Amino acid sequence: MPVSPAYHPDPRFPDLGGDYSDRVEPADFPNTTLRFRNNRAAAEVGLDSLSDVEWIAHFGRFQPLPGQPGPMAMRYHGHQFRSYNADLGDGRGFLAAQLRETPVDAQAASDRVASVSASRGRLLDLGTKGSGTTPWSRGGDGRLTLKGGMREVLAATMLETLGVPTSRAFSLIETGEALQRGDEPSPTRSAVLVRLSHSHVRFGTFQRAAWQERPDMVATLAEHVRSLYHPAVAAGDTPGLLRAIVEASARLSARWIAAGFVHGVLNTDNLNVTGESFDYGPWRFLPQYEPGFTAAYFDQFGLYAFARQPEAVFWNLTQLAGCLKLVADAEPLTEALNSFGPAYIRELRAAFLARLGVLSVSEEADQTLLDATLAFLREAGADLRWEPLFFDWFGGFASSARALAGPRAGLYHGETFEAFRAALFAHESDRPERLEDPVFAAVDPEEMLIDEVEALWAAIADRDDWGPFAAKLARLEAARRAWDLFR
Repeated sequence: MPVSPAYHPDPRFPDLGGDYSDRVEPADFPNTTLRFRNNRAAAEVGLDSLSDVEWIAHFGRFQPLPGQPGPMAMRYHGHQFRSYNADLGDGRGFLAAQLRETPVDAQAASDRVASVSASRGRLLDLGTKGSGTTPWSRGGDGRLTLKGGMREVLAATMLETLGVPTSRAFSLIETGEALQRGDEPSPTRSAVLVRLSHSHVRFGTFQRAAWQERPDMVATLAEHVRSLYHPAVAAGDTPGLLRAIVEASARLSARWIAAGFVHGVLNTDNLNVTGESFDYGPWRFLPQYEPGFTAAYFDQFGLYAFARQPEAVFWNLTQLAGCLKLVADAEPLTEALNSFGPAYIRELRAAFLARLGVLSVSEEADQTLLDATLAFLREAGADLRWEPLFFDWFGGFASSARALAGPRAGLYHGETFEAFRAALFAHESDRPERLEDPVFAAVDPEEMLIDEVEALWAAIADRDDWGPFAAKLARLEAARRAWDLFR
């Protein structure tokens, strides 16, 4: 197989042994039609040289990549809407490979937290969704709908564009089966997705070990996570490991908020130890500022509503801390856990500054800008969508003429707006040359609202027309490069 010199296999999860995963076989699909391949991500792990035929062999038929042991379904438990479920695990996916990253795009890699030396790169996982049944399928068919796969590609791409730490959709292959689903017109088309992620070790992975009353498993898993993903933490420093996970989770929570994103299902099996967002099901982006906005129709009480996401992440972190009490004293764990609040506020200020394209002045001035931005969005309500505000005023004063000549100029007046503008203009523009990019000559920013998602799917479902989907991804790539957030 013509892998490039940048391909560096490093399967490390098998080191944990059979208590943490099960060997599985992938489904034998009747068809494999390549619908999406992430060539930029593939180049970062040395797989961009694969032909489409080879790509399908490895990511549709799951022939093991060189140096990889083959599919492994990971074991874990989890709280689902705060109800503990001990009957979980990879039910329609598996860990297909682990390999080292060699970034080819310095700007794309600039915001990633260095977890290992630069010469080795981060340890990344290739994980699947819709790849067949496993011992943890609980009677399910182990499959993924094509619409679900398309939606995950869109969510991950939009989040990366907006600077959110996220898994990346790596491959989407249509598999030729007719699936029955209660939430889609059935039969519906099927697919298998592969994501590239910085660890699939979940909070729920620790919960399973703790539920089994196995402090030895908790300790082994903690050292595995520390050494591979948080090596700056000293060996044996479990509270230090928790603090590192808390800080990464606070950063993720803040950037979800700054992106106007609602994950939808923040269960403990959907949060991982590197603070990287993954597993996109009923996600939504805010149309406009609405703290109670929910993504999942089954979230009837708004547990995972937009503004409650930091609360949900903190609650999940407390469950992780409870597991770690099997191997560490409670007091330093509690101190590490309580660092979430200050870290979240600090990261939220930084996230809003980056989204507005301005530099930090002081903690007080930065907080004033954060408060003024939210106050203006709250007052504007349905008249002003979330994303256009950041687009119109990106770069602060440098965008003033552009914003006041644009289609939303009539909204930019009044006392609350003037407070926002004053707070914004107190900050110097960060790299104002970015405004010269053609992306900022457009009238509107790229968004990812539900109506557009449904329209992209309709083109595929009705006419098998993938052109609008591909064009959307191309525009998001242009926006990612233009925004160049969090450098």
